[in-house]
Amino acid sequence: MALDQSFEGRSYPPTDPYEVGRQKIREFAVAIGDENPAYTDVEAAKALGYADVIAPPTFVFAITFEAAGLVIHDPELGLDYSRVVHADQKFTYSRPVRAGDRLTVTSTIDSVKSLAGNDILAVRGEVHDESGEHVVTAMTKLVSRAAGDGE
Repeated sequence: MALDQSFEGRSYPPTDPYEVGRQKIREFAVAIGDENPAYTDVEAAKALGYADVIAPPTFVFAITFEAAGLVIHDPELGLDYSRVVHADQKFTYSRPVRAGDRLTVTSTIDSVKSLAGNDILAVRGEVHDESGEHVVTAMTKLVSRAAGDGE
């Protein structure tokens, strides 16, 4: 069943604030094998002009993907997540994510398209801190594969 294209442009409510912890940043940096000291050492981050450790650029994916769950699990949209593959991910930063940030994400469906029986869903996550300052925009593209013969 094709996705409802009238959902294009629909925004979902902002998430509850996610407090970025210094230890979570360190754990993430270790998990991805990034040894940049700005991610693990407060003094190294301060030497670069930051008040605390900063997060690797892909750290925000976990926050924005959780927020996109509102879109993914919206029964009215009609997305069968068992058929979904993650096609693309992009981030556009205004500033790095920092330890101590309290971030909210507002998800918007930028586009819903059908191509060769597949549905392509583009979701934009706007991330703001508690003062309302824009931190990063995450663009996620998902492809819901068409059902094959016999499925």
